[in-house]
Amino acid sequence: MKLIALQLLLWHSALCTVKEAAPRSPASNLPQSFLLKCLEQVRKIQAEDVVLQERLCATHKLCHPEELVLLGHSLGIPQAPLSRCSSQALQLVDCLRQLHSGLLLYQGLLQALAGISPELAPTLDLLQLDITDLATNIWQQMEDLGMAPAVQATQGTMPIFTSAFQRRAGGVLVASKLQSFLELAYRALRYLAEP
Repeated sequence: MKLIALQLLLWHSALCTVKEAAPRSPASNLPQSFLLKCLEQVRKIQAEDVVLQERLCATHKLCHPEELVLLGHSLGIPQAPLSRCSSQALQLVDCLRQLHSGLLLYQGLLQALAGISPELAPTLDLLQLDITDLATNIWQQMEDLGMAPAVQATQGTMPIFTSAFQRRAGGVLVASKLQSFLELAYRALRYLAEP
């Protein structure tokens, strides 16, 4: 029930964003349709990530990522930065690159969780697919505007989980970090969509 209420809230928020959207700022150089689509995709991924977190909690009793921070450091689970996307330091090209690179990072982290449990496999697959779709849309927009770097970013080194517990704990940490990343990404995209 809580999940349905959260999903409704997320969809309502995305719908309100579409209704409230005004013509884009000339400084952004991004089509409003692109920004609104990205906002919708981010909300969808956030809802899927919440489902992953709830299932990890219910199935494996791993409900508090803050209790696993030390393990996260030893496993080398990184947090993707979005420093170039804050409203105070917004640099459009760098922000889009950070968004794209961060999505690739989380796509790789989710791939590293493969085999976490059969019950979670469909959720992980859907998350990876939607993250790939959003990353592709951002890359395509950068190419369309002539902002894409010559070489596309890569995922980098991924953690190696040596036990079922490490993989499950890693799942909690990755889901938590992904949620934080998506919240910042949503705020940046919403800021770009404002007049």
